[in-house]
Amino acid sequence: MNWEDIVGQNSLKKLLKESIENRRVSHAQLFIGKEGYGTLPLALAFAKEILTRENESASSKVDNLNHLDLHFSFPVFKSDKTGWSSQFFEEFRGMILENPYSNAEDWNAILESENKQLTIYADEVDEINKKFALKSFEGGSKILIVWQADKMNTEAANKFLKFLEEPPKNTYIILIASDAGDMLQTILSRTQLVEVPQISDEYLSAALQKKFGAETAKISEILFQAQGNWNTAQKLMTVENESSENEELFIMWVREAFQVKKKPEFLKNIVLWGRKISLWNREKQMNFLEYCAEMFRLALLQNYGGEELVYKKIQSGGFKWESFSKFIHGANIEAILEEISEANYHLERNGNPKIVWTDLGIKLSRYIHKAA
Repeated sequence: MNWEDIVGQNSLKKLLKESIENRRVSHAQLFIGKEGYGTLPLALAFAKEILTRENESASSKVDNLNHLDLHFSFPVFKSDKTGWSSQFFEEFRGMILENPYSNAEDWNAILESENKQLTIYADEVDEINKKFALKSFEGGSKILIVWQADKMNTEAANKFLKFLEEPPKNTYIILIASDAGDMLQTILSRTQLVEVPQISDEYLSAALQKKFGAETAKISEILFQAQGNWNTAQKLMTVENESSENEELFIMWVREAFQVKKKPEFLKNIVLWGRKISLWNREKQMNFLEYCAEMFRLALLQNYGGEELVYKKIQSGGFKWESFSKFIHGANIEAILEEISEANYHLERNGNPKIVWTDLGIKLSRYIHKAA
């Protein structure tokens, strides 16, 4: 990963390069931020800079993730009673070479691990200790990148703390996490914190234009939804068909919901609506929940005169966006978004999707009729 291939983050790139130039690199650093902000790309570019300065031939090896002194640790599920990252390294390598901004959901999908808890186990830390007890293959530094370090279980974290306190000579440790809240305070206190902010719209827009040649209007819509996340922005650019399906099902629900108040027999259609969505994979279902939440927020803005902030409206199939928006207001928006969040929670924890969607469809039908 080259510095120039990282989207935005210019101030942070300059700071990291200067720390190497001035030989002020901490032996242990913690990059905090969402994967889509560039935490792993920054770590890879940082590692490449260190190893290439020691040996110019290291460049291509780091780019291909096959440098013998660059090690990775990441959450997995236990296979044959062991929980080693090395068992899944080829899958991880393939994902990162294709998209270094990949997130936890992408990794879950690759491992097809929807019903398994991905964790960094104590077994993994034992393997790390063995690897770093050996001499460097190329005679220079050894680097460990721990992706999703916040997924260490308690036993692993306690073992890792000892490794962190007394690392082998010429060892650099880069921890990557989206949230430090679940990490041991003692680990946090022994690392240099590097906060990775969301990517500015200026750089995100330029990257979208360069990669997709997107139109200005489409880019503006993507920027609003992506919130500085390059991984999200790329996915939004490539889900046109899914967006159409989301829109179609949202319209279907709204129309059935308005009918239910006067004709309870339409409740059956909402049940069928929920069953159709429940057949999707979990990621697609959660994306639809996010879409629904966003449309309700935009409808609220429309209703309260913030039309300049409404970057997208539903206008297909004869849908009357302005009329619909009048039903979304301060008296029901909080309850609607709370129910969507609750549905997301249950789907994440493998709740029965048929029950989740039927319950959500019926409850939202009730809230949409609530008077302002």
